[in-house]
Amino acid sequence: MSVASQYYPNEPTVPVVQTSAIPGPESVKGLEALGKVFDARPAYFLADYEKSLGNYIVDADGNSYLDLYAQIASIALGYNNPKLIEAAKSPEMIRALVDRPALGNFPSRDLEPILKKILKFAPKGQDKVWSGLSGADANELAFKAAFMYYRSKERGYHKEFSTEENTSVMRNAEPGSPHLAVLSFKKAFHGRLFASGSVTCSKPIHKLDFPAFEWPHAEYPHYQYPLAENEAANRAEDDRCLKIVEDLIKSWSIPVAALIIEPIQSEGGDNHASKYFLQALRDLTSKLGVVYIIDEVQTGVGATGKAWCHEWADIQPPVDLVTFSKKFQSAGYFFHDTLFVPNKPYRQFNTWCGEPARMIIAGAIAQEVQEKNLLEQCSRVGDYLFAKLEALRSKYPQKFQRLRGQSRGTFIAWDLPTGAERDALLKSLKLNGCNVGGCAELSVRLRPTLTFEEKHADIFIEALAKSVSEL
Repeated sequence: MSVASQYYPNEPTVPVVQTSAIPGPESVKGLEALGKVFDARPAYFLADYEKSLGNYIVDADGNSYLDLYAQIASIALGYNNPKLIEAAKSPEMIRALVDRPALGNFPSRDLEPILKKILKFAPKGQDKVWSGLSGADANELAFKAAFMYYRSKERGYHKEFSTEENTSVMRNAEPGSPHLAVLSFKKAFHGRLFASGSVTCSKPIHKLDFPAFEWPHAEYPHYQYPLAENEAANRAEDDRCLKIVEDLIKSWSIPVAALIIEPIQSEGGDNHASKYFLQALRDLTSKLGVVYIIDEVQTGVGATGKAWCHEWADIQPPVDLVTFSKKFQSAGYFFHDTLFVPNKPYRQFNTWCGEPARMIIAGAIAQEVQEKNLLEQCSRVGDYLFAKLEALRSKYPQKFQRLRGQSRGTFIAWDLPTGAERDALLKSLKLNGCNVGGCAELSVRLRPTLTFEEKHADIFIEALAKSVSEL
């Protein structure tokens, strides 16, 4: 019996769309009411999560969609997963929700075993974790850790703060408030907070009207596809971008303390970084004394066929910090060097220090992924799905430009000739029963759950072929 059948014996066998437009009338009515107390303008439809099951999301009009977007890549095991419901009903969860502890000051007896479950799923080379509340928060916390580490190396780890540092920091002045930078990449998305906003460079709407740090953006490689036919050109592109990174680090007006990169830029258009590029960044950051941060918020927890996408690159030595959220239903960063633990308490600290309820769910997700061999399944299904997409590309080459994600699980994307055609395709797919997301200006991105199987892929390909033929 397949994993999806074990979890969801009553999962729908096909999507059903009963309305002629999406959102349908009940969704429209519900969103209008919601809009009076909440900004509902970005909503696609009003969801009914009580009726959603497995790989199918149901809306307020009773439409059921095969979901290949999964809450912007955030649902690992499907809707109403029985094992996660079991974890949600546990005594540990009740304590975490009802008596939510301020973990820094009053950690619970449950915390160590909860964290050990998470650390069993940590990226290779990482054995410590610090918890946060969201992907953006995870990245902001990682920047704090990087800055403290960088300054501690300059000052001497065990040295006390000087009187000048203690007084100047209260005026937001140097040396207590040093001028340091984080290098990121054009088209990157790392969050919508202040420091994370400064390293985000995908769409203006994410960061308009709030102040930004003067931090550099390097160029992310833009490859030609298929990869096997363009090795020389893509290696030259890697080298071009690496030179830009090195030149920026060496010439920027303030010291670059850290570099952050997504192994696949997701919001920015599903741009993939090669093993060569990711390893070369490790060599470069090690040589120049820059903290290397991998942002696995969207790529992590199995979607690429590895627990963590950067593990495909086998980066040596391991990167310094790995941030996570989304499919893990929790957030934070992994690390291994004890020098990233601040030299004094209360420096990396807030009331909650994360969310133990979400950590419990993360541990349960990790356990299910491992016990059900969902990484192997994701790789197998991804290969099956990619082959089906290649066949469609042969028939409609203009509608499947730069098809990418081969051998990267179900983390697959392609481009349409124009943004209008991409948007029309996504709209048509919904009417044909598939909830699919886009990214950047031209791209369609697939982000199904880890319980997505060949039978789901067949349903999607049928809907996709129909939608493409209608464009």
